[in-house]
Amino acid sequence: MHPLQCVLQARRWGPLASVSWLLLRTCRACSSVPSTACPSVERQQEDGVRKDFSSRLASGPTFQHFLRRVSAPQEKPDMEDPPPYLTVDELLGKQRKVYLETYGCQMNVNDTEIAWSILQKSGYLRTRNLQEADVILLVTCSIREKAEQTIWNRLHQLKALKKKRLHSRVPLRVGILGCMAERLKEEILNREKMVDILAGPDAYRDLPRLLAVADSGQQAANVLLSLDETYADVMPVQTSPSATSAFVSIMRGCDNMCSYCIVPFTRGRERSRPVASILEEVKKLSEQGLKEVTLLGQNVNSFRDSSEVQFNNAVSTNLSRGFSTNYKPKQGGLRFAHLLDQVSRVDPEMRIRFTSPHPKDFPDEVLQLIHERDNICKQIHLPAQSGSSRVLEAMRRGYSREAYMDLIHHIRESIPGVSLSSDFIAGFCGETEEDHLQTVSLLQEVQYNMGFLFAYSMRQKTRAYHRLKDDVPEEHSKRSASDLCGRNDGNLKVIFPDVEMEDVNNSEVRVRAQPGDYVLVKITSTSSQTLKGHVLCRTTLKDSSAYC
Repeated sequence: MHPLQCVLQARRWGPLASVSWLLLRTCRACSSVPSTACPSVERQQEDGVRKDFSSRLASGPTFQHFLRRVSAPQEKPDMEDPPPYLTVDELLGKQRKVYLETYGCQMNVNDTEIAWSILQKSGYLRTRNLQEADVILLVTCSIREKAEQTIWNRLHQLKALKKKRLHSRVPLRVGILGCMAERLKEEILNREKMVDILAGPDAYRDLPRLLAVADSGQQAANVLLSLDETYADVMPVQTSPSATSAFVSIMRGCDNMCSYCIVPFTRGRERSRPVASILEEVKKLSEQGLKEVTLLGQNVNSFRDSSEVQFNNAVSTNLSRGFSTNYKPKQGGLRFAHLLDQVSRVDPEMRIRFTSPHPKDFPDEVLQLIHERDNICKQIHLPAQSGSSRVLEAMRRGYSREAYMDLIHHIRESIPGVSLSSDFIAGFCGETEEDHLQTVSLLQEVQYNMGFLFAYSMRQKTRAYHRLKDDVPEEHSKRSASDLCGRNDGNLKVIFPDVEMEDVNNSEVRVRAQPGDYVLVKITSTSSQTLKGHVLCRTTLKDSSAYC
């Protein structure tokens, strides 16, 4: 018998003897000692010990028996480890009801769906009844001062509701999400003590934590911008169950740095989702029966997926002819033409749109694809912003009026029957009457199917704020070169041509309307907010009653 075995047999061993014996015997069996060294009786004893150990191990206590007060494991939503000052339970919504209000662009609509998807997984419920909400979240816009003023007014309206719930079992929480939270940060928290949380466009994953901190009576904020957050792994929850169309965010942020624009400062640098995640979302929407998808991005056609190393070649981005950028050319990655091609192949019966593009990112391959694919809508939004090359240069748009018109002609040649729309800013810094007339002439020359016109609103942090002077009076930026505007007794806006007219007090004199005049206007058309017509004469309140 081997000396080591003799020692083991000669001693009395405790509970772990059989374990040690098995381990040692295993080592013994693998050694160079001949198998004839172990008598058959000893081998039988070893087999009996092994069986005894296995049965005792199977029927013995588990790890849970050594933990006190351990309850049965409960299923909890998937979430990252909580910070040290919170428990997993505190991060759960516990079926509290969330009311979401969305202001601004289509990106905010998509952000609302992303925020709700994150909260839903944390155990919150959705309500469309403001009065029964436990959490009210406003997804905000900061592109113009008027958009921000709308939010300030809304917060004032919510004060009474929050005061009413102050001492209830579940206090009301109010949060500001999106661009306004990013831009105004401290001002919101200091000016409106009723605001409990702030979450910038890149911080929606942090909403459960922010709400948990707010429950402790503190204001909570996360407005950090990210260089890589795209929410690629978050499947937005459609806010309208009966919807037939949906928005799909493909990229976030903007690198263009136009001198008037706040977007790079509220949404951060450009970064694009991986193509695979976009296609997966579009496929799911198709399976749900949706018939139209709009690809979204602040600069949607500058999409560049660089997530896969094999696609990071040295090929530079192709720009529209005559256009330039404010940044160095970007190398490699899968471009917008590739994405558009793949998305259009998912479902031939699903229409594809995209917004909002920049005119510089329309290379021939994109135009050719739009022309060839039946399910890519023949509609292009082409923001001009101004018809004056001088103003475009001050805006840092990267093109002249001539280059823009060349692109218009090229698009119409490439895509016969294409529908065009555009954005324009009136009253930009240093804009003259001549500059404004050039914009009017561009509108007349292009004959857009639709146009969106806005008065310029100076934004802090922008290049224009630091280097230019907002010297165009508001009444000039909001007027038309050929139209006048007034209000009737019902306080409705009335627009009419600036032409000579008869004066009821002196029929021999032809006059033009001046601020403060009363004029009679025959209404010929209406829109949702304005009346339009042609002017009859200048009059007085007393004389005007004769015509009514």
